[in-house]
Amino acid sequence: MRTSNRALLAAALGALVIGGAGLAQDRPESILPPGFGEPAPAPRATATPTVPRPGGTATPRPLATPDATGAVVQPLPTDTPSPLPTPSATPSPVDPATLAAYEMPASARRSLSDVGVGRGIAPDAFGRADGIYVEQLMRRMAAPLPSRWLSIALRRALVGQLDTPRHLNGADFAAERAWLLLRMGESVAARAVVQQVDNGNYTPKLYQVALNAMLAAGDPAGLCPLADAGLATTGEGAWALARPVCTALAGDGAAARAAFAAVRRRRVGTGFDQHLAEKVMGAAGQGRQAVTIEWTDADRLTPWRFGLATATGVAIPDDFYTAVGPQVRSWQALSPSVPVKDRVAIAEQAAAQGVFSNIALVDLYGAVAMADDAPAAAASTAADLRTAYTDPDPAARLTALRQIWGNDPGYGRLILTARAAVRQPAGPNNADADRLIAAMLSAGLDRTAQRWAGVVPAGGQAWALLALSDPDGGRRYAASDVDGYGGGAVRQRLLFAGLAGLGRMPQIEVERAAESLGVPIGRQDSWTRALDRAVADEQPGTVLLLAGIGMQTGAWRGVPPAALFRIVAALRAVGLEGEARMIAAEAVARA
Repeated sequence: MRTSNRALLAAALGALVIGGAGLAQDRPESILPPGFGEPAPAPRATATPTVPRPGGTATPRPLATPDATGAVVQPLPTDTPSPLPTPSATPSPVDPATLAAYEMPASARRSLSDVGVGRGIAPDAFGRADGIYVEQLMRRMAAPLPSRWLSIALRRALVGQLDTPRHLNGADFAAERAWLLLRMGESVAARAVVQQVDNGNYTPKLYQVALNAMLAAGDPAGLCPLADAGLATTGEGAWALARPVCTALAGDGAAARAAFAAVRRRRVGTGFDQHLAEKVMGAAGQGRQAVTIEWTDADRLTPWRFGLATATGVAIPDDFYTAVGPQVRSWQALSPSVPVKDRVAIAEQAAAQGVFSNIALVDLYGAVAMADDAPAAAASTAADLRTAYTDPDPAARLTALRQIWGNDPGYGRLILTARAAVRQPAGPNNADADRLIAAMLSAGLDRTAQRWAGVVPAGGQAWALLALSDPDGGRRYAASDVDGYGGGAVRQRLLFAGLAGLGRMPQIEVERAAESLGVPIGRQDSWTRALDRAVADEQPGTVLLLAGIGMQTGAWRGVPPAALFRIVAALRAVGLEGEARMIAAEAVARA
């Protein structure tokens, strides 16, 4: 594909998905949020380990949810167009092995034994764990998670180069990882994982996930080399429509229109969905007429509609997002096709989920400050942010921070101001110390935050955050210290769980506090036993997945303190103490 066409392809499309994009080995199951996919077929009958959950035996989490009428939301049809005419035989046949060697030399081929990008975690993070068990842990995890820091740790683990566990195909393992990343809102990371597998090694499962990952990340160019094989392998309607779209983006308008007409005759997709495809082809310069998209013709937001509308600059009405999960908003926040002014608010939500960093969020507001059409509220925040970061007067900087925070700042606003909070001098009697320290810790600035350790009052919110996040951890705390903390009953239990899990309380004090607060840290169930086994086998990857299983709730107040104790202790035991400290501090900051 010519460079210009490829650039046009990247700019023209966002995310393209039709039909089930599931991950069962025999037949796909929906990977999308409730109301955003297709019904899951009966799961494959396989003797696999039970996925443990806190508090007892696990039950499988449904992969598709019925709508209000009782029917599962249906995907677009998956009719396959008639095969193209078979070309004439080559006069001088070429040996397929010889041809394959020219297309992909042996030196350029990548192994399926270790797939991933970079070294986010040790390659043997899953040790000798059974691959089917690891796969089930990933598949059963509800996402997004309540913890920003656990989400960040999971993303680093899932994206990094990992040894493929026993009994798993490397391509299928990449598919499972990308599927979980998509549900976490990490569309760009999911694309990075599927791109680490050579096209010739794709499996049906990976074709289905790649369809979602490439296009949720706004990179449909990655679909074009896969479209023919994807259609032949899966028979899904998405690939049928991807072929004429890719042909149009390659510059062959006549062939694209003929192929699209054939697909339309087979009624692949509704009229609304076909109009979106025509709009994309028009954006590639191969359309014959302007296409107007009217959302009154659509009954719900589907992956196809989200992706193509986002790619072509068609605004999606807000009420269409009510039936989809928050991860879809994160896809939107990460999409360069969405105007900056429309991404600001959702980017703060994505940051709270761990998708955006402090630096990325500040950069986004920097772009808002330079935009002429930015909303007044966003422009005002951008101006205050500049003051908070650059004004030479500490009092002016603090005033700007207070204006950004307001009376009850969301966690995204604390992340936004993390490095501006660093510039505030540590001193006693600062009414904003709690927010300043919480902001610094939201970006992992733990040593900088410790400057306040000697000036904040004992028993306050800032004191609790510093006690949990201290990277040196030399001090030991007693049950009376926890009793003296004034953060309320829920936070008091979480503070105890964090300190005990980090090993910062003597055992006798742990037992005393656990009894007085009613936190059953000694209780055993299938989840705690699985966590103990993963720690004993030195499997940080399995520990991270089990930690996610232990946080199957939408908010920190729903996380049991006993589960937090187990998670923090397990992470610390497998060498992830930094992550353990940040998660413990986040629990107290956000509960």
